[in-house]
Amino acid sequence: MSDSATNDGDGAATGGPASGPGEGTRAVRAGLPEPVKHEPTLPGPVFAAHFHLPGDPTGPYTYGRDENPTWTHLERAIGELEAPGRTDVETLVFASGMAAISSVLFSQLRAGDTAVLPDDGYQALPLVRAQLEAYGIEVRTAPTGRDAQLDVLDGAKLLWIETPSNPGLDVCDVRRLAEAAHARGALVAVDNTLATPLGQRPLELGADFSVASGTKQLTGHGDVLLGYVAGRDAEAMTAVRRWRKIVGAIPGPMEAWLAHRSIATLQLRVDRQDATALKVAEALRGRPEVTGLRYPGLTEDPSHKIASQQMRRYGSVVSFTLPSRARADRFLDALHLVEGATSFGGVRSTAERRGRWGGDAVPEGFIRLSVGAEDPDDLVADLLRALDETAG
Repeated sequence: MSDSATNDGDGAATGGPASGPGEGTRAVRAGLPEPVKHEPTLPGPVFAAHFHLPGDPTGPYTYGRDENPTWTHLERAIGELEAPGRTDVETLVFASGMAAISSVLFSQLRAGDTAVLPDDGYQALPLVRAQLEAYGIEVRTAPTGRDAQLDVLDGAKLLWIETPSNPGLDVCDVRRLAEAAHARGALVAVDNTLATPLGQRPLELGADFSVASGTKQLTGHGDVLLGYVAGRDAEAMTAVRRWRKIVGAIPGPMEAWLAHRSIATLQLRVDRQDATALKVAEALRGRPEVTGLRYPGLTEDPSHKIASQQMRRYGSVVSFTLPSRARADRFLDALHLVEGATSFGGVRSTAERRGRWGGDAVPEGFIRLSVGAEDPDDLVADLLRALDETAG
């Protein structure tokens, strides 16, 4: 966040007074039902596939593919974080982040439509592009940085933004892109996975959809696959809901309950992880073997200016490049506190050489580091030790 920003309330990224409960209070209490004597504060998961339904099928719960009380609590919780104080925003949870992404794209687009995607986003987006094109949908791409998607917006039905981008950590101006897209009649969806609702609120920046993988920092423990869509257009969200029903891309009740439980510690986790990520980035920028260092919280980062205007926190991911594939592999093997794993946002630090997957346009020595909740000094020392030991 910028020097004048606040991270414990609802002030804008450039500062300003907080209104309503602070983010920690909201995260701890989000989505909880009204208290009932002798009942748990967070009801346990409801595993029902069907519900008692005599007479006409009225009421919220009829069949387990359509609705579930455990989802309802979680959806309310996420909605309270993505759009605090608003009653016109609907949130739907899904079995994974990709299920959520697919629900927006395939419910809103038809043959002959045009979609604009980032060309430096999540690794599965090329697969999505191929499927969209197979359905007769034109797909245009442009980089996230410097708002390059503006150049290919004309005639588009939907603009898909990923900011910060994964894994390169570029940032675009959501307000500017959303205004331009809406002027052309296009809907706007923002992948908010890396920022989380405590780092960025796309709906307040003008987006029609905020989409995320709850697998990552939202739940933060690496034990839940989950996704969600929050939207402010009732008709568009009705189509998203219908897609979820048709495809059956629904989360299990236990996963939904675990996610809701985990949200209670979201503010504690992101504050620790994101602050440590900045310390890690500051430590790495002085190393001669490290090039291409990216973290939006660094004042010299190319994305810092716009990030500080629209983000309240900069995320837990740091990316950088070592001189070669061999050096990167040696470095990762030498780490003691950082586990070799994909994904990001967990309380235990992880890292990987992204080139091993073959789908990202990154150098062979490119590393995506997900900063966990370890003591900052311990983590920095481990990283610097591993760099020293693998030099030469």
